[in-house]
Parts: sequence; structure tokens; C-alpha cells
Amino acid sequence: MVISLLLSTFITIFIAELGDKTQLATLTISGTSNKPLAVFLGSASALVFASLIGALAGGSISTFLPEIYLKGIASITFLIIGLRLIFNSSTSNKNKEESDNK
Repeated sequence: MVISLLLSTFITIFIAELGDKTQLATLTISGTSNKPLAVFLGSASALVFASLIGALAGGSISTFLPEIYLKGIASITFLIIGLRLIFNSSTSNKNKEESDNK
């Protein structure tokens, strides 16, 4: 195993996960339960499983799809998710304002 690849992957994923919705969901669940170890184990195993799927799928897909296309697909997917979040946020704010005015 190449230690530099392991370390760079760890640092990248660790920084990417800080403050993301997974961490916020874990924080919320942990705050509403008295079992932080169970929440940690559930959250950690979910992240490990999702990472396993990503690593296996990425390795398989990269054998027949060039890296530039993979990065393009990932970029477009993140853009769509971001736009949907912005749209849903503005829609929910409008609905909240309308219900507050009634």
C-alpha cells in the first residue's frame, strides 16, 4: 500500500466531510439520543460502505471511461445537486413566508 496515497485520500475526504450534511445528520442524531457510540458506529460504517461502493465503482468505470469524462460527470452532478438545494431552499423560504403572513 502506498502511504502517500492513503494519507492524501484521508486528508481529502476528512476535509471534504467537515461540515457536510453527513456530519450535521450525525450531530443531530447524536444530540437526540443518549447513545453516542451507537451513532458513531452507524455513521462510520455507513461512510465506510459508501466509500467502498465509490472505490469499486470508480475503479471499474475508469477502465472504459477516461478520467476527464469522470471528472466532468462528477462536476455536473455536483452542480445539479447544488442548484436543486438552492431552488428548494428558496422555495421553502417562500412557503414559510407565505404561511407566516396568513
